[in-house]
Amino acid sequence: MIDWLRDDHQNPAITVGDTSLPINIRRHARARRLTMRLAPDGSEVRVTLPTWGRTADALTFAKARTDWLAGQLAKVPPCVSIADGERVAYRGVSLRIAWDAKAGRKPVAQGDVLRVGGPAEGLEGRVRRWLETEALRLCRDDLPFYCQRADLPCPDLRLSRAQRRWGSCSGDRRTGRCIRINWRLVMAPDHVRRSVVAHEVAHLVHFDHSPAFHALLAQLFEGALKDADGWLKREGRSLYAAFG
Repeated sequence: MIDWLRDDHQNPAITVGDTSLPINIRRHARARRLTMRLAPDGSEVRVTLPTWGRTADALTFAKARTDWLAGQLAKVPPCVSIADGERVAYRGVSLRIAWDAKAGRKPVAQGDVLRVGGPAEGLEGRVRRWLETEALRLCRDDLPFYCQRADLPCPDLRLSRAQRRWGSCSGDRRTGRCIRINWRLVMAPDHVRRSVVAHEVAHLVHFDHSPAFHALLAQLFEGALKDADGWLKREGRSLYAAFG
């Protein structure tokens, strides 16, 4: 059962089953129509509208699409606990967390086991920091590879904690360019992460998704783009099942 919980403009929300979801209304200068998305972790509904759009229109828009919202909420993967004996994804495989308070604090991957020590209360943070470090290490290898293929200098590389975008490219030749890659891609198979890096390198040449962009991307990426894109569409939300 889906009911409108609150339609006031200060704290709009919608109830789906037993779940109350806040509605985050965002205005964007380049938006031409209303769009709605569920946060990857299922924590909120996000409605984007043009700058001239009315809040009331956004609420009506969301309410009219509650069936779609319920379907999206059902696809959100269950939360994954970061604790001894639980599993965490890393480069497309599942590692079993083996925690020992007397062991070293820095996680170490050994086969299909991730060994980590230190206090129990800081376990999740240590595992997350390890994954972020691994993401940066891997992307620092990926980025020069594709920049060399494109005959481009390497831009700055940073990790992103974005809730929706897997990668982004910003800046220009004058101010310097920067590529950001979502750290959660370290949990995906290698070819998926690498496809995103290649995608952003192609944007260093073409800041659009024109035929020229897609032609360059196909030249840069050594794998099957259709497979990598398909994995993200099917499994991308699973990368948000852990770490909030």
